Amino acid sequence: MSYKHYCIGAVIMTDYIFNNPKIKERRKALRNNSTPAEIELWKRLKNKALCGKKFRRQYSIANFIIDFYCPEERLGIELDGAFHFDSEIAEYDKQRTEKIKQFNIKIIRFENYLILEDIEMVLKEIENNFIVPPLAPPKTGGELK
Repeated sequence: MSYKHYCIGAVIMTDYIFNNPKIKERRKALRNNSTPAEIELWKRLKNKALCGKKFRRQYSIANFIIDFYCPEERLGIELDGAFHFDSEIAEYDKQRTEKIKQFNIKIIRFENYLILEDIEMVLKEIENNFIVPPLAPPKTGGELK
């Protein structure tokens, strides 16, 4: 767990930035009640399955819980169901994303149906947002004889 001083606007705060213990039970409840889209994407992200990158699910940053987070890339992934298109919820999501960006974390969003209908496109888009390129496979043909 990270315990740090950080600044948001003109206010300096001392709090947990990552995995705040105050919302541990909420994170656990979200993991235990995943949507079909979250389950499907997690199958493709867990155990470093995507380009050898470690992802965490239902990870908290400050007081916000994001669906998936890759610490190496400082990349968060949010999956949006239909209720995210309500104007109030959409505005909240926008403000939340802006606050998370203050920690130098990029958030990308996908609608749930994209995960279920075109997972390969979603995985490619996630890869396209990596800053650190994946390790290249070893070259062949240069073996010693």
